[in-house]
Amino acid sequence: MEAIEKGYFYHIYIRGINSCDLFSSDNDYRRFLHLYEKYLDPIADTYAWCLMPNHFHFLLWIKEDVIYKYSNADRSIDAVRFDEMKWETINQSASVRPDCVRIPNPKNHLSHLFNSYTKYYNKRHDRHGSLFERPFKRKQINHENYLKQLVLYIQNNPIHHGFCDHPIEYPWSSYLSCISDKPTKMKREEVIEWFDDLDNFKFCHQQEIEILQIEKYLEI
Repeated sequence: MEAIEKGYFYHIYIRGINSCDLFSSDNDYRRFLHLYEKYLDPIADTYAWCLMPNHFHFLLWIKEDVIYKYSNADRSIDAVRFDEMKWETINQSASVRPDCVRIPNPKNHLSHLFNSYTKYYNKRHDRHGSLFERPFKRKQINHENYLKQLVLYIQNNPIHHGFCDHPIEYPWSSYLSCISDKPTKMKREEVIEWFDDLDNFKFCHQQEIEILQIEKYLEI
């Protein structure tokens, strides 16, 4: 399984173990998004996402210039709780004390997200054991034309699986954030620019996309 490198786009996708459900209520979706913000926002920019009942998709850019900086150099890095971390964007040429910083590992952040959500879900639904297939799948996107196609694929996933007829009808994807003017942490403006403007963004989501071609490329 390929490593996750900084400075690249990745499509991250994972299913429930044995295709089991990952979300059983609106509260589950909300809890996952809360944990997503906690663990992934510090180290990645989000360009598209979709949560389906038994799987989900993210399109992420892994940040290059992020560190965790702490003031107590005598404290073990391993002893620092995630909740106490203060993530900063730094100038790559800036001088920082190596004993006062921590370089984030994107794979670890994803694992934190999955493990934390598993603990929540198991406790809430009186179950035990693994919740996600391992390892989670990831695909580095090196072809610019696939970024636009991936946005369409991810946000049209509910249609592909028969949950709705239009992405505007599905509440658990980034489509609604893209067409809204409400504040969002996802890279909405950049995504819309890939489609030239909002009208074309909406129009493209109404067209058929090459599902089989995309899935073959991504080995889904």
